Amino acid sequence: MTVGGSDLVQAGPRVVIAAPGSGQGKTTVATGLMAALRAAGDRVAGFKIGPDYIDPGYHALATGRPGRNLDPRLCSPEAILPLFLHGMAVPDRADLAVVEGVMGLYDGQLGTPGFASTAHVAGLLGAPVIIVLDVSGLSRTAGAIVAGLAAADPELQIGGVILNKAGSDRHRAEVAAALAEQGFPVLGSVPRDAGIAVPSRHLGLIPAAERGEAADAVARLAELLAGMVDLDAIREVARRAPGLRGAPWDPAAAIGAHPTAATDSAAPVVAVAGGRAFTFHYPETEELLRAAGCRPVIFDPVTDQRLPDGTAGLYLGGGFPELHAADLAGNDRLRQHIADAIASGLPTVAECAGLLYLCRSCDGAPMVGALPVDAGMTERLRLGYRTAVADHDQLLSPAGGTVVGHEFHRTAVLSDAPAGASAGWQIDDRPEGYSLDPSGSGRPTLHASYLHLHWAGQPQVARRFADAVHSYARRVPQPAGGVIAPPSIAQHSKESRRRTDPPDHDLDHHGDREIADGLTDLAVNVRLDRPPSWLAEILRGSVDALAGYPRPERAIAAIAAAHGVTAEQVLPTAGGAEAFTLIARGVAGDRPVVVHPQFTEPEAALRTAGRVPRRVITDQADGFALDPAAVPDDADLIMIGNPTNPTSVLHPADRIRRLVGPGRVVCVDEAFMDAVPGERESLIGGDLTGIVVLRSLTKTWGLAGLRAGYAVGDPTIIAAMRAQQPPWSVSVPAIDATVACLSESARAEAARAAVDFEPRRRLLIVGLERVGLTVVQPATAPFVLVRGPVGLRSRLRDHGIVVRRGDTFPGLDASWIRVAVRDPETTDQLIKTLTNPDLMSFGPEPGGQR
Repeated sequence: MTVGGSDLVQAGPRVVIAAPGSGQGKTTVATGLMAALRAAGDRVAGFKIGPDYIDPGYHALATGRPGRNLDPRLCSPEAILPLFLHGMAVPDRADLAVVEGVMGLYDGQLGTPGFASTAHVAGLLGAPVIIVLDVSGLSRTAGAIVAGLAAADPELQIGGVILNKAGSDRHRAEVAAALAEQGFPVLGSVPRDAGIAVPSRHLGLIPAAERGEAADAVARLAELLAGMVDLDAIREVARRAPGLRGAPWDPAAAIGAHPTAATDSAAPVVAVAGGRAFTFHYPETEELLRAAGCRPVIFDPVTDQRLPDGTAGLYLGGGFPELHAADLAGNDRLRQHIADAIASGLPTVAECAGLLYLCRSCDGAPMVGALPVDAGMTERLRLGYRTAVADHDQLLSPAGGTVVGHEFHRTAVLSDAPAGASAGWQIDDRPEGYSLDPSGSGRPTLHASYLHLHWAGQPQVARRFADAVHSYARRVPQPAGGVIAPPSIAQHSKESRRRTDPPDHDLDHHGDREIADGLTDLAVNVRLDRPPSWLAEILRGSVDALAGYPRPERAIAAIAAAHGVTAEQVLPTAGGAEAFTLIARGVAGDRPVVVHPQFTEPEAALRTAGRVPRRVITDQADGFALDPAAVPDDADLIMIGNPTNPTSVLHPADRIRRLVGPGRVVCVDEAFMDAVPGERESLIGGDLTGIVVLRSLTKTWGLAGLRAGYAVGDPTIIAAMRAQQPPWSVSVPAIDATVACLSESARAEAARAAVDFEPRRRLLIVGLERVGLTVVQPATAPFVLVRGPVGLRSRLRDHGIVVRRGDTFPGLDASWIRVAVRDPETTDQLIKTLTNPDLMSFGPEPGGQR
C-alpha cells in the first residue's frame, strides 16, 4: 500500500492526550486544549486515535481544520506517520498537533500486547504523552496511578498530568504533591464544571453537528483551559518530541492520479451526506475522491430537496438517522429522488447510517426504500473491528478482496434479505449488508453495510468506487443545467411506475372525443376543415416519395431558417404529442411541474414516463395569469402553454423567462402562437438557454391527421429529445408539409389568418357575454374559455352543438367549457341556441355526468 510521497518532512511539535481509562475527560481536555491554543494564535492540528467518529467533529470546531483519525487496525501501523504528516500539512502547515487517545493508555486489540492502543500510536509518532486524570475520587493515589502507567513502558515519555474534576485548592495541592514525588509535573487543573460536559446518548457523545450550542461550548472550553492549564508548558512538552521524518500520505499516489483536476467543475459529483443526521465520514474519503477526479459535494438529507447537480455517485456515511427518522421521512422529495437515482444505476455506498436510510423504514418511519427491508433499534450493541471478504465481484471490491472495518450500532435490519440480493461482505462466514444491481446493468451498483471503512487504509476501495462514478458519468448524457439523470429515471423505472397514482382528471380526453356526425364542431381547435389547395397539392405529390425513408434534413433547414436559429436548435416531431413524450423521457430532472389549467398532454406524457408532476394552478381571479413565484424553487422541469389551452391567456415572455435558472428546463407549448398576430410573446428569437419551445402546424393548416410539428430550443435539450426519438418518426408528407408551411408565402398567409381571427373572436366573446356567460379575457388563441351553468355542455349537444368539456383540465370544474372561434355564421348559430332559456337555467347533469 502506498502511504506517502517521495519527499521526507519532519514531524512538528506534538503531544498525545491519554488517560488511565475511559470517562476521565480526554475529549473535554483535548478539545479545550486545541481551542485554547488556537485562540492564542497557534495553528493546531487535531487527531483522534481509533475509529471514533464523534470526537473529530469537536476537534474540527476547535481547530478550524478537519479532525482526523489515526487507527493502526484500519490503516496499518506503517500508515500512521504518513497520515499524521498529511494532517499536519493540510490545509496549511500546523504549528503543533494534539492527539486524543482512546480508552485507557494501553487498551488495544484484545489478545495482543496493546496493538492499536494510545501507547502504540504515541510510540509510532514518537510523541510525548500527557495524562488526563479524574481526581474527583482520589488524592495521593494519583501519583501511584501515573507512576504505574509510566513503568509499563519505559520508552514512553510522559510529559505531565492535567487534573480533571479537581475539588478545593487543598485537594489540588495534595494531588500535585503526590505526582511531584513521582516526577510528574501538573500542567493544569480543571475544576468540576458540569456545564462543559458533552451530552451523551446510546452510542456515546452527541456529535458536534447535532448540537446547536457546540461552538459556544468549545469556546467556553477554550477560555476555561486557557485559565486553568499552562499553555506554554504544553507547547514545551510538544516540542520535546524527537525529530521524526517521513513522507506525508498522498491521496493521489495512494489511488493513482486521474487526469481530471480535483477542482474541475466538470468533474462528476459524488453527493456526500452531511447535516445533523449524517455526521460521520473520514476526511480522507473526500480527498481520495478528489484525487480520483471526482468532486465531493455535501448535501443534507433532512433539508435538501434533491441531490446536487451533476451527481454521478452517492456516499452515505455514518450518523444517527434513527434519531432523525421523522425529519428524514418528511423530506419525501429527496427520498423519491434518491430512490429513482439508485434504481437507475447510480453508484451508491451506504455505511451504517446510510444503510438505515436506504431501508424501507426505520423504526416505522418511511425511508428511501432502495433496500426492501425494515430496520429498527434493538437492545444489543454491536461493536468491534471486523475483517470482511467479498464473495463476488461488487462495487467496492473484486471477488476475494479483503478489507478491515469497524461497526458500532444498536440498530439492526429486521427483515429477511431481499430476493436476488448478494451480501455486501462475508464476515466469519456470515453475510453482512447488501450488494445489489437495481438497474439490471449486470454489475452491482449499490453497496450497503453496517461496516465503516477508512478508505485511506484501503485506497483500492476508493479507486473502484471512483471508477464506477466516472463510468456512470460517461454513460449518462449531461443535459442542460448539469443534472446527470439517465433516461431510465424518466422512462424505465418500474418502481416509479408503481408509485404513479392514477390521475384525478381524464388527461387523455381531447376535443375530438366530443365530435360526431351531424353536430356542429366547436370543440376542436383546428382552423380549417381541410388543408388549403396549394398545400393539398404538395401533400399529394408526397405520395410519389413514400417508397423512400424520410430524411428530415429539409425540414430542419426550413425550421432553422424560419426562426433564425441553427440546425442544432431544432427538431422536427410528429406533432406536439410526440414532443411532449420526448421531453418526458429524455430531459433530466425528477421534480417536474406543470402549470395548469393547460393542455393535458404534458402531464399525461410525464405520468406515462413514470414521473408524477406537481401542479401549479393559476388563479381565475387573476385571469389565470402566471405568477413565477408560485413555481417551487426546486422544480427542474416546468411545462407551460403560451397562449395557454384552454384559457386562451397569453403570458408575457419576460414573465416566463423569470422561470429559467441553473439546472432547470422550461418547456413552452406554443402550439397556437402562430394564431397570435406578430407572434408576440414568443420565446423563439431570444436566448434559448434552458428553454425548449414546441410548435404545431396541425391547427393552423388543417393537418391534425398528418401530425407535423417541431421543437426549437437549447441544443442540449434538443439533443436529449433527439436521443429518444424513434427512427423515421416524422413521415415524408409531414416533412414536405413542414417545409411548405414555413415558406415565406405560407407564413404571410398564417399571419393574415391570425389578424382575421381577432374580429371573429371578439364577435364570439360579445355574444357569449350578452347571454350571461363569463369569458376569460383577454383571449388571444383561436378559442375562448367560458363559464356557465353546470350541464351546459350536454344541453348544447342536445341542440346539435359540441364544445370542449372543461373539467378534464386540472384547475377547472364542470362549469367550464372551451369554445372554438369559427366563422360569423357558426358563431351566430351558437348565440341563437344559447338564447334558449332552457339552456341557461338548470342544475347538475342527470346521473352525475360531467
